[in-house]
Amino acid sequence: MNTTKGTTMSNVGYIRVSSIQQNIERQLVGIELDKVFTEKLSGKNTDRPQLKAMLDYIREGDTVHVHELSRLARNAKDALTIIDAIKSKGCAIWIHKENIHVTGENDMVANLLLTILAGVAQMERDMMLTRQAEGYAAKAAKGKPVGRGKSQSIDRSGIVSMLAAGGSVRETAKAFGVGVSTVQRIKKESNE
Repeated sequence: MNTTKGTTMSNVGYIRVSSIQQNIERQLVGIELDKVFTEKLSGKNTDRPQLKAMLDYIREGDTVHVHELSRLARNAKDALTIIDAIKSKGCAIWIHKENIHVTGENDMVANLLLTILAGVAQMERDMMLTRQAEGYAAKAAKGKPVGRGKSQSIDRSGIVSMLAAGGSVRETAKAFGVGVSTVQRIKKESNE
C-alpha cells in the first residue's frame, strides 16, 4: 500500500475471464497489487459479484488495475458506466493493455480514448458475432453440420452467436443439430 498525507492508497486488481476453462494467470502479471478481485463469469452484464465487491471496496485515492478494457465489460455503455463508478469514488483506473491511466473526471484525453476504444471493442464483437452467425447459417443452408455435433459437447457460443445475430430458435436448433428446448435453455441462460 502507498501512503500519502496520512491516507492509505491501494492498488486494486480486477481480473475476469468468461469461463472456468480460461486461465487468469496472464492478466496483470508483474503488477504489485494490494487486493485482487477475480471472477469467472461472462462480461455481458454488470451483475457480477466480484465487480460489485471491488466497487464497494475501493476508496478515494485507490487505483483500480485491469488487464484490458474488455475485462470490465463487453459493451461500451457498461464499460463507461463502470469506469464512471470508479472515478466517482475518487479512484484512478489503469487499463494496462491499452496503456490508459485515468486519474480523474477532468482527464479529457483519457476519457475520449476510453470512449472510442469501448465503442470499437463493441463494434468488433458485434461484427464477429454477425460473421459467425452468417457462417453457421450458410453451412446450415447447404445441409452441412454446424457446431461440434452430438458426439461432442454442444457449441453454446455458436448458438448464442446465431441467436444474437437474429437467428430464430428453430433455425438455430436445426443448424446445430439440437432440440428446440436446448436452444431455448441456452438462450435463457445467456440472458440471465
